[in-house]
Amino acid sequence: MGMAERVDAVLRGGEAPHVHGLVVVRGGEVVLERYGAGDDHALNVPLGHVEFDRDTLHDLRSVSKSVVALVYGIALGEGLVPEPGAPLMRQFPEYGIQGREHLTIEHALTMTLGLEWDEQLPYTDPANSEIAMELAPDRHRYVLERPVVEEAGKRWHYCGGATALIGELITRGTGRTLAEYAAARLFEPLGFPAHEWSMGDDGVTRAASGLRLRPVDLAAVGQLVLDGGRGIVPGDWIEEMLRPRVVMEGGGSYGYQWYLGNGERRRAEGIGNGGQRLVVVPDEGLVVAVTAGEYDKGIGSSQAVLDAVLAG
Repeated sequence: MGMAERVDAVLRGGEAPHVHGLVVVRGGEVVLERYGAGDDHALNVPLGHVEFDRDTLHDLRSVSKSVVALVYGIALGEGLVPEPGAPLMRQFPEYGIQGREHLTIEHALTMTLGLEWDEQLPYTDPANSEIAMELAPDRHRYVLERPVVEEAGKRWHYCGGATALIGELITRGTGRTLAEYAAARLFEPLGFPAHEWSMGDDGVTRAASGLRLRPVDLAAVGQLVLDGGRGIVPGDWIEEMLRPRVVMEGGGSYGYQWYLGNGERRRAEGIGNGGQRLVVVPDEGLVVAVTAGEYDKGIGSSQAVLDAVLAG
């Protein structure tokens, strides 16, 4: 059974009821596209029942983080942001926060800040740290003032606040919002016809979760990574970004805002709430983008179609 037959069997069999879009690219060419229908949201704003097609934008949720890493790399190549090894607190001198001079930008890139942070609750709950950050008068101060709970650089701990800090470094360095700079340096060079990156009530781009793209354009981001940046993102940054930095509990490792599988089938992945997935398999020239609507429920639907794609 071929890949298309496997995918269609999963979709027909009801194993992936919440999949909204699937795009598979092999050898630089789109070889499979499938679109579904279902209730959708733009972050926490209901969009009602949506019939998805190639031109429908979709939340990427935390796959946004992996895109932020690419944008940081572009700004770094232009000399507009500090190197990963630079002191983090020195970039925010106006806060005057003491006791965390040991933190570097790399600790944010690898989510090893060692600060108190909890995103286990639903993203509709103000006790969820990312939502609390959104509600705070100053999101960056909120992150940087979290209590220190462990040594930095030792353990990966999921933290959307880390990505918010990286987004702010891009904004401060470029003099443009993250959304504006990403559009000019990444999305427009890639020829994306439409994209959205939502802002918080404070006017700050939601670096951790706010990007919306067409699935086919999300796949194009993966192809850009596979191609080594194509001069849009510096090639040496792609290599650094995808170098394993910290081993994760439960297997795999983490680079700079990308999940890395280091087994026989090397892969890099962006993962977002509700089943948003971007998978890059370098040795096979393969990119898979999935969008889905299982927000705060899991990734069962997207995993089912991914398993069907990767089973060959």
